[in-house]
Amino acid sequence: MKKFLILSIVVAAAFASCTKEIAKVPDGYGAKEFVKPTTPYVADVSFKKVSYFPSYRFISDIDTTSLDDLTHVIFSFLKPRADGTLVLDDSKENVKTVMSLVKRHNCKMIIALNGDNKIYTTLLSNPQSKQLLIKNIVAYAVENQYDGVDMDWEYPSASKGSDVTFGLFMKDLSNELHSWHKTLSMAVTAGVYAGPVKDGINQDAIDACDFVNLMAYDGIGADAAAPADHSAYTFAEKVLDVWLTQKNLPKEKTVLGLPAYGKGREKPDAADKALPFKDLLKAGADPKGSQFVVSGITYYYNGIPLIEKKTALAKARGNGIMFWELSQDVAGASSLIKAANQALSK
Repeated sequence: MKKFLILSIVVAAAFASCTKEIAKVPDGYGAKEFVKPTTPYVADVSFKKVSYFPSYRFISDIDTTSLDDLTHVIFSFLKPRADGTLVLDDSKENVKTVMSLVKRHNCKMIIALNGDNKIYTTLLSNPQSKQLLIKNIVAYAVENQYDGVDMDWEYPSASKGSDVTFGLFMKDLSNELHSWHKTLSMAVTAGVYAGPVKDGINQDAIDACDFVNLMAYDGIGADAAAPADHSAYTFAEKVLDVWLTQKNLPKEKTVLGLPAYGKGREKPDAADKALPFKDLLKAGADPKGSQFVVSGITYYYNGIPLIEKKTALAKARGNGIMFWELSQDVAGASSLIKAANQALSK
C-alpha cells in the first residue's frame, strides 16, 4: 500500500525559496502516518443533512443533540495565504474536541475553505501554485482526519475568466481527495440574480463535486413576490430552477440551503441586519411564524412550517438540506434542524 507522510511535503521548485508548512490545527491533531486506500472511491448518494459550524462559535453555543439529526457538519473556515499555505480562522474550541463531538454523533466532519478572491484568482492561474494549493488542501484534510472539503470561494466569475480556472482546479482537487476517499462539495450563490458569478461555476466544477450547497437565502429584493423576505419559499423554488435546469446540476448532488436566522432592513436602501432564530424567539417571535419586529425592524425568517415545506421541496427536487448555521438554531421542540429531520419521515 502506498504510504503518505503528511508532515513532509515536497514543494514545487518554483517555491523552494519559501517555507511551505501546512497549517496545523491548534493541538496538532492527527500528526502521523496515513495509508492511502487501494479500493475504488464510491460516492455517497444518500440524502444529506448538513449544517455549518463556524470556528468562531463555542460548543456551548449549540444544542449538541441536534447533531443526531445531521449527517454532515462543515467546520469553517480555512483560508489560503498568497503563498499557497493554509491558515485556520481563530477557533474558539480545540478542533480535536469538536471533531470528537461530531464523530460521537455519527456525523461526517468537513473542512470549509473561503478567503480572499484575489488570492484564489492568482493561485489558480498558475499551474505550479494551483498544484501546491491542492497538495496542501488534501494534506490538511487527511492529516486532520476530515471526511471532506467544502469550497466556499466567493466568488469565481465568468467575466474574469476564473470560471475556467476554478473548474480545472475543482477537477484536480476532486481526483486527489477521492483517491483518499474524501468528499468534495461547494457552496454556491443562489444564482437567481448573479450573472457572471452564477456563470463562474461551470460544468467541470459541478461534475467534480459530490454535492453542492445552494445558498438560497440573503435574497432581499431578488423575489418580486416577496421583496422584503430574504428566503421565501418561492425564492427556494427559483434557486432550484436555476441550478437544476440552467446549470445542469444533477438532482442527486443538490442540497438546498436553509437559514437559521432572520433578516430585515430599517428602510429599503439600508444595509441588511440579521438575527439568529434563537434570538428572535427570545424576543418573542413565534417559532411557527415568518416575520417579527425587533427594535422597529421587521425580520423575515423561516419558522417551523416553512422549514418543513422547504425540506419536502428538497426531498422532491434535490438530495439534501443545509443550514447556516448550527449555533443559530434553538434547542428543544422549536429546533429547525429537528423539524427538518422529522419532516423527512412524513
